Amino acid sequence: MFNIKPKEDTFFNIFISTGKITYKASTQLRSFMDDLANAEENLKNIKETEHEGDRNQHLMRQELNKTFLTPFDREDIYLMANGMDDIIDLIESSSSRFVMLNVSNITEEAKQLADMIVKCCRELSIIMNELSNIKKYTDMEKHIIEINRLEEEGDKISRSAIKELFRSGEEVLEVIKWREIYQYLENTLDSCEHVANIIEGVIMKNA
Repeated sequence: MFNIKPKEDTFFNIFISTGKITYKASTQLRSFMDDLANAEENLKNIKETEHEGDRNQHLMRQELNKTFLTPFDREDIYLMANGMDDIIDLIESSSSRFVMLNVSNITEEAKQLADMIVKCCRELSIIMNELSNIKKYTDMEKHIIEINRLEEEGDKISRSAIKELFRSGEEVLEVIKWREIYQYLENTLDSCEHVANIIEGVIMKNA
């Protein structure tokens, strides 16, 4: 049955927890790149974090199914939760590519993209902590702008890296491997921006 009494704290607490999990996954991705000699073992840790995110996603769906009054639009809550889960999934998928494709080296461009993912996820975690003050938290917009800036910068780095791949004279197999890795990293940044854009819409509705 629907619960008519507002349960705002439950939703906000899940978002705060998801923000922490997302940031944790991003830092694990960055550390993963510095220790490719132990890639398979380190990937297990990232997968465990991804499972934490899945559990939070399940909790959010449960709350949405049984709660009548939500802190803001039900659809927006669902989209935000789904978007955060997508980020974590893409971080896990990006890491998995190194193991699946047997990549044992790292590039500076991949590190730069991972650094940007960490920064974006930190900004998202800050926003998640302030969602309960969405009507008063005027600084939220600056975090959204920073995520948009990082995504745009990451897009430039990814395109440049792929361009250089095709000019480098590398074996075709190496080009294919790295193009896929760069694409997954870029997709992760795109997902961060997607969530930030959803949040911006929520701010406009609730300001």
